[in-house]
Amino acid sequence: MAEGNNWMPPRPCEAYQAEWKLCRSARNFLHHYYVHGELPTCDQWLRDLTSCRDWEERHSTEAQRSLCESERARVQAAQKNTLVWALRQSPPADWHLPLLQEKK
Repeated sequence: MAEGNNWMPPRPCEAYQAEWKLCRSARNFLHHYYVHGELPTCDQWLRDLTSCRDWEERHSTEAQRSLCESERARVQAAQKNTLVWALRQSPPADWHLPLLQEKK
């Protein structure tokens, strides 16, 4: 964590506000409920927005620590997801052959 007043949040405060607004939208509400079967929680986006604004206004070290921990947790959660498909190293041997057409 960088010390001093020259530290900048990982994202601009407008990005946190946009994420919070998107999280609270009806479209996201329905999508999240359909996919996950539970209501979305937007509390973390609101905490990040509040911390970002607190940093901009008062250069609070608590706000700086909170933003760093939140972004670190977000990156770790994104890396935890594994790929569904196995990536291939080379194309199939018969990739250049025409596709089989169904006979009518």
